[in-house]
Amino acid sequence: MKLLHSGKVRDVYADGDDLILVASDRVSVYDAVLPTPIPDKGAVLTRLSLWWFEQLADLVPHHVISATDVPAEFAGRAIRCRRLRMVPVECIARGYLTGLGLKEYEKSGAVSGVPLPSGLVEADRLPEPIFTPTTKAPVGEHDEFITYDDVVAEVGAETAEELRRITLAVYRRGAEIAADRGIVIADTKLELGWAPDGTLVLGDEVLTPDSSRFWAADSWQPGRAQFSFDKQFVRDWATSTGWDKRPPAPEVPADVVAATRERYIEVYERLTGRSW
Repeated sequence: MKLLHSGKVRDVYADGDDLILVASDRVSVYDAVLPTPIPDKGAVLTRLSLWWFEQLADLVPHHVISATDVPAEFAGRAIRCRRLRMVPVECIARGYLTGLGLKEYEKSGAVSGVPLPSGLVEADRLPEPIFTPTTKAPVGEHDEFITYDDVVAEVGAETAEELRRITLAVYRRGAEIAADRGIVIADTKLELGWAPDGTLVLGDEVLTPDSSRFWAADSWQPGRAQFSFDKQFVRDWATSTGWDKRPPAPEVPADVVAATRERYIEVYERLTGRSW
């Protein structure tokens, strides 16, 4: 195997015509990798993604070839997958107003050029889910909101429409399944790529605590921050330290590590119905 790329969380290896995608226990916030890993995080992301790929298979094809035909040292946190030519756009669906979407709304009354009703507050449910793409920035730089017209200019009208359709369909399916399990999916980010035959294929991870915001449905209340089962817990801790969001990032205390691991595992168990 040959290491092709080491990202903030994942390492990608070439193995013949296939790729081996390995999820580490690293955690990144504000585009910086924290020096302290979260035990079992890579395995949670891998298993949850595999479960979601199954739930979504009738909506969009995925890149998974095998979850077991991987090197022994990566077992449980790696997948063998197809090579894709990745779309140069981050495909994001939002059903609730929070995070950078909220900040963008407060500035302009819109997100990615999509106008929203006035008077919305943090964690408000949107009238309907919206497609809010961003740039795909290099490591260390920040993604920026772009409009649907920008996506059309980047990939063409036909592909742009498919990206929007797939992204919203995946979000709606995921949100419906999660709601039955007491979880609100506020938003999610998808990675899509072209297979050799031109088909758009779902890649990377999907509907995980790293790529989505998961809230406890029984305590959801607009106008304030929500109890989250995702990376937002670590973001909030990092912000509370006074860190300037530039490398080097601070060490994460043991209690924050443990609480983060518990939240990732709890949302995995709630969503899948499987014991960790």
